[in-house]
Amino acid sequence: MTSRTVPITSLSNPRVKEVVKLRQRSHRDELGLMIVEGYRELKRALDNSHLPTELFFCRDYFQGGNEDALLERCVSAGATLYDCSKPVFDKMAYRDRPEGLLAIAPQIRRDLKSLQVPDNCLIVIAEAIEKPGNLGTILRSSDASGVHAVIVCDRCTDLNNPNVVRASIGTLFSIPVIETTSQETLSWLQERNIQILAATPHAKDVYSQVDMKKSTAIVLGTEQYGLSDTWLTKSTVTVQIPMLGQCDSLNVASAATILLYEAARQRGFKK
Repeated sequence: MTSRTVPITSLSNPRVKEVVKLRQRSHRDELGLMIVEGYRELKRALDNSHLPTELFFCRDYFQGGNEDALLERCVSAGATLYDCSKPVFDKMAYRDRPEGLLAIAPQIRRDLKSLQVPDNCLIVIAEAIEKPGNLGTILRSSDASGVHAVIVCDRCTDLNNPNVVRASIGTLFSIPVIETTSQETLSWLQERNIQILAATPHAKDVYSQVDMKKSTAIVLGTEQYGLSDTWLTKSTVTVQIPMLGQCDSLNVASAATILLYEAARQRGFKK
């Protein structure tokens, strides 16, 4: 394709081995790199100026006819392209159903001091979420509902895990995402007089009865235990999501979607 395109047909190629090692969190953190696999994920990374350094592709998996334009965008961004045989790409692919595009990019690393949000902001706080799929789904719902930032507190899941990228369908790149501690986040919210909304079965008010039009941070807790006492005791308002069946709680990502769309509804679904 270009002088920057390198063919790879050998499974023992050093670049192939290096990509496989990036499945390990320790290796990703050591190098400060992440895997971005899939058409939509890579496109959203590029659309939001999160530029890959390398792109491995396999035409045997191309389907939509738009992949070549994406390859050209990666070349323009300065990435080195590797044209892989199917066995080579299969060895590197993280997905069960590869799409023939796998990029290596810098990790997402932002601090709370750099975060700028507008007046009347809507923020998600995710405390110690354990499953990459849940964190990715929360990011996807946050993007869809107009959230201004997601703050991951006391992380259990690696934000740069390929499964977070996949579950978010690349919206990891469309929203400012910060990793920090609960105490730092609480201080940041209190300094800005941002309402802290926590969902708990013990609350009196139903989630649709509280004002989410003002600056609001919706706090979500761990899958097994919910929110910690740190957040429950410091919350400005607590709400419940009515449970009408035998189940006493929702999946954290499902609860996030319900609360976020209520906030979006109250705000008139303004982008």
